[in-house]
Amino acid sequence: MKTVASTGSLAILLTLTTLTACGDKKDKNAAAPAPKAAAAAVKVDGFLVTTQAFAENIEVPGSVIANETTVINPEISGRLTYLNVAEGRTVAKGTLLAKLYDADLQAQLKKLEVQLKIAQTNEGRSAQLLKIEGISKADYDASLLNVNTIKADMEIVRTGIVRTEIRAPFSGKLGLKNISPGAYVTPSTIIAVINQVGQLKLDFTVPEKYSAQMKNGKVVHFSYEGSDKLYTAKISATESSVTEATRSLMVRSLIQDSDERLVPGTFAKVRLSFDPDPNAILIPTQAIVPQARGKKIVLYKSGIAKFVDVTTSSRDSARVQVIEGLKAGDTIVTTGLLSVRPDSKIQLNKVVNTDSTGKK
Repeated sequence: MKTVASTGSLAILLTLTTLTACGDKKDKNAAAPAPKAAAAAVKVDGFLVTTQAFAENIEVPGSVIANETTVINPEISGRLTYLNVAEGRTVAKGTLLAKLYDADLQAQLKKLEVQLKIAQTNEGRSAQLLKIEGISKADYDASLLNVNTIKADMEIVRTGIVRTEIRAPFSGKLGLKNISPGAYVTPSTIIAVINQVGQLKLDFTVPEKYSAQMKNGKVVHFSYEGSDKLYTAKISATESSVTEATRSLMVRSLIQDSDERLVPGTFAKVRLSFDPDPNAILIPTQAIVPQARGKKIVLYKSGIAKFVDVTTSSRDSARVQVIEGLKAGDTIVTTGLLSVRPDSKIQLNKVVNTDSTGKK
């Protein structure tokens, strides 16, 4: 019986030992991590950066303005007795456009004219008496002063009469009248607007970086809504400083074409062309990776993707100019940008030095 019990105990011990050994082996197998598969390189297309000539063209808004324009107002208050505003007509400089009531001033002038005749007669008598020493020099000076005083008063009245006359300040085209004869007007009343349209101007603004290229005599072209004709203008002057609020420069040019369809106030689309840069670096627009601050491109470096900050400038329909961050001979990634991560492996399918427009 003892032999049977010993044999059973030995069998149990061997079973426990075997189970423990199996458990240890399983734990070791579970603890050993499986080897990771090597990350596959992302296949992308590349673009070989080269320098090329690039002439920048921009379009900015502008306005057609008259050579001279004036709002015509009366100098004094009064009742309008005459109105000669031919709407839309051209008038010569000095043409009488309106007349205010001046009967009171005319009456004053006639009164002074009578007083002047009497004063001049008295002055003549005093002069004769002075020659024979019939009066003193002081008495003669008093009569002469009276004559000069009346003449000065007459000039004041004549000036008042002139102020009742409203004349064209220059030759030009009248706009629409805003009043009728008989109306009481004040210096704030607008009689009409006159524009000198024989010579038109074009005003436009350009960003600050182009201000150095806005030189007198430079030719610009423009068009306006509703017309396919391209007009020409020459820069005549620029503002003395850049506007701080918009960082732009106001430019004025003289329109070289004569066209009745061009009227002051017309909105114009101004096209500006600049001297070409022979060593510009242009890359496809899709190669740019926008960031919260700035822009990046993906640079191909021996099979590794390197994200590089760049500074861009001008652009056209398919290309953008890079002024900092790239040099000729670099290869950049143009496709698969969403799949590429910094310092990840990439594989080039093809490398071109021509953008999507076919330009080298």
